[in-house]
Amino acid sequence: MQIVVSEKGGAKIMALSGRLDAVTVGEAEHQLNTLIESGQSIVVIDFETLEYISSAGLRFVLAGAKKLQARNGKLLLAGLGGVVKEVFELAGFYDLLPVFDTPDQAIGSL
Repeated sequence: MQIVVSEKGGAKIMALSGRLDAVTVGEAEHQLNTLIESGQSIVVIDFETLEYISSAGLRFVLAGAKKLQARNGKLLLAGLGGVVKEVFELAGFYDLLPVFDTPDQAIGSL
């Protein structure tokens, strides 16, 4: 898995590519925790180029959202498609977290 972090409109965007599973989730958790601990309150996770997500990846997303909410922040999701979108829909995440087509739309919603 690859993670690219960028900034736009005061939000950090974490673009994930490849596979987010039990083997790679530690890297994503570390990156998100680093952003949160540095005081970042708005994080957009961009899944556009993510090919696969496991239950470990779903736990990472939910835990990150809870950490940000505890600090009055927000976790926004963007770029969900294909199998990854299906997993999020089946898990009910569309009812739990804000989901947008693109990171720009997510940031524009703030």
